[in-house]
Amino acid sequence: MSNRTAKRAPIVRLPPKSNFELMLTRGAQVSLIFVALVALVFALDAGEYILAPIGLAVVIGLMLGPIASMLERRGLPAGVSAALVVVLFLILLCSFVLALAAPLSFWIGRIPQIWAELQDRLADWRQPLEAIRAAREEIRKITGGPGLAVSVDDGSPVASAAALAPAITAQVLLFFASLYLFVATRHRTRVAILGVCFDRRLRWRVAHIFRDVEKLVSQYLLSITMINIAEGMAVGVGLYLIGVPSAPLWGALAILTSFVIYIGPAIMTAVLFTIGLAEFDHLGGALLPPLLYLGINAIEAQLVTPLVIGRTMTLNPFVVLLALAFWIWLWGPLGGFIAIPALLIAFAMIRNLVPGADFWTEPMDR
Repeated sequence: MSNRTAKRAPIVRLPPKSNFELMLTRGAQVSLIFVALVALVFALDAGEYILAPIGLAVVIGLMLGPIASMLERRGLPAGVSAALVVVLFLILLCSFVLALAAPLSFWIGRIPQIWAELQDRLADWRQPLEAIRAAREEIRKITGGPGLAVSVDDGSPVASAAALAPAITAQVLLFFASLYLFVATRHRTRVAILGVCFDRRLRWRVAHIFRDVEKLVSQYLLSITMINIAEGMAVGVGLYLIGVPSAPLWGALAILTSFVIYIGPAIMTAVLFTIGLAEFDHLGGALLPPLLYLGINAIEAQLVTPLVIGRTMTLNPFVVLLALAFWIWLWGPLGGFIAIPALLIAFAMIRNLVPGADFWTEPMDR
């Protein structure tokens, strides 16, 4: 027994790390994460041409996934159900565009007339504007600052559209190809990713991430789509009743803009105020369309959406605003549509990987 004890290797106990060493270790970890996030942002920006349509296809695929699953439960292969879902989405999209083509072309042709009418309506504001302009000139003379230089681009819109057409066509084809492949291979993709996870606990967490992503994104997008359609119909009917022409067009525009929260309603309000100035002879009439829209939007935001989606948990408004600003800065209007689903995906991942990280959610029942 003593010989065995003598042959054992001595146990070396390292001294505990000091607070400074712990701070350096944590700082190195945080720096690594920060560098990775910066690299990810630059990669997303550089790959916008390819990644933006693929990202949109993933979001739409998550929304249409339950429909494909329903078809698969009836015995259809995954490839066939994915093709039917893509064809259904294409039919709905084409029907929506064709229904709006006639009124949209009518209003595009009226743009010069609307501009002239707006100039007449704003004639009463000319004197205050002249006073502001004179004050600005006086300030410029006092400060000695240079005047505002305005340059006009002589590029032809037709030439610009012709140059962009191949790129847009390629992105559209990439979107539909990505949508079909994502829906058709979503189950195999999940199995392949789970197969890479050799640790049982990690595999359990990744499986829950897939479950939460599909549930959150699909339920959110389907619910919001139904709510936005109902809101758009209400806006169209309300505008028709107060005498605004092409009311279905503005109702459809309300549906589209409602997908980009905060920013979409602001744009819709400005559009309706412009239409009101062009169609009504007094300021009260011009304010009627935007006020009608804001009233319907307030009912939707404060009553309908919490009732349909649920009041138990909602995303922190500040985090939502940051996500919108980030994705719109990164990918433009398309990023505004992707922002909330991307935030939900990130929420599902962090909730399962970092338990207790609920700083960006906010309970509404208090």
